[in-house]
Amino acid sequence: MQKHLNKLFYATLSLPSTAMGFALCIQISALSWILSTRFNLEIHEIGIVWAAGPLAGIFGQVIIGLISDDAWFWGGRRRPFILIGGTLAALMVFLLPRIDVVGKVLGIDDMVIVAVIIALTLDLSINISFNPTRSIIADLTPEGEARTRGYTWMQTISGFFGVLAYVIGATMGNDVLISVGAGIVFLFSVVPMFFIKEERELVKKSATAVATVATRADWGQLWRIYIAHGFAWLGVQSMFVYTYGFIQQQLVPAGLDTRAADAMSGQIIAYAFAVLNTVGFLLPALVLAPLARRIGRVHTQAACIAIMALGYFAIATMARTPMMLYALMAVVGIGWSAIVSLPFAIMSDKVDKSRMGFFMGVFNLSVVLPQLMSTGVGFVLKKVPDQSTLYLICGVSLAISAALWCLVKDDAPAAQAAMPASAH
Repeated sequence: MQKHLNKLFYATLSLPSTAMGFALCIQISALSWILSTRFNLEIHEIGIVWAAGPLAGIFGQVIIGLISDDAWFWGGRRRPFILIGGTLAALMVFLLPRIDVVGKVLGIDDMVIVAVIIALTLDLSINISFNPTRSIIADLTPEGEARTRGYTWMQTISGFFGVLAYVIGATMGNDVLISVGAGIVFLFSVVPMFFIKEERELVKKSATAVATVATRADWGQLWRIYIAHGFAWLGVQSMFVYTYGFIQQQLVPAGLDTRAADAMSGQIIAYAFAVLNTVGFLLPALVLAPLARRIGRVHTQAACIAIMALGYFAIATMARTPMMLYALMAVVGIGWSAIVSLPFAIMSDKVDKSRMGFFMGVFNLSVVLPQLMSTGVGFVLKKVPDQSTLYLICGVSLAISAALWCLVKDDAPAAQAAMPASAH
């Protein structure tokens, strides 16, 4: 199939990355809600459970990125990690609402410990697969327009299924989302590997090409990018983890019985993130890429992040109905569309091209370390009566990020701004 770079090939090549994105969407939509409504964990305990993911990411993406560059077994260098990670991720998704059952099997009564084990395994599985699912696209497409098309297909298909995940959760409930999602994650990870053939010569070719493509990493600029991106992810991760508390306090009417209140909060969360991700996957190709060609990627990134900060401040002060939250989530989605697209393209101009897998893994630290720091936000929210404080914290974090992006130099001319690629 891959002898012809047709639509079927690009779609098939995009499915493993889509599987990992779908697993993440399930985690974002359902994990905090399940831990709060079904297992009665407090807000700071939920933050502790979420911290397991960043810990996995610190090791997973960097180490796997390095290993998969040179490994070859099970008929590929990316294939083994996609198969293992996808299978484990599907299993952990299936176990999310069954934490109590897992606890009984393991003989552990503390739900926080069991939840951490499942969340850690899920995130480790995703992190095992994420770099290989992106790298295999570069492996199997020639440089230039064909590779650009490969990543564009990946972003579009993954974004569509991400929105679908939230819509399923909102309309059918998180239990249905988890059941359907476990199947999608498994099928999209495993089945494409029977139709995608990796060429072993690529390993040899990459080894001989090091001397010709090696370039010097601009660490001064890279540190500015890492810190700016890190502040953005501190705000974004805090939103993902703790929005359910804001919704339960500000948007769910008083007087509802517990079951109805839990169902309503889960539905609002799903719809809100569906709006966020719809804007997030539509804007990069339709708006951000043309804009970046006119004013440059860094200026586009900084402007979008600033708009996101304003959206957060507006949610904190104005979002008191579900419809207002959805409208403001569309504004926040402008920044989200930039976060998941432009930073990798900016970063890739400033690294040693012969070690792209390594630098892609290091770049992920600017995502997972802030995610780990967001655990502290939970302890702050536990001590304040007004959960709108969450979005004030998010807004300040994004405002700092926007200011820091203004210190980054855009090496590529605006007219040659690269296409966006997924950053998470």
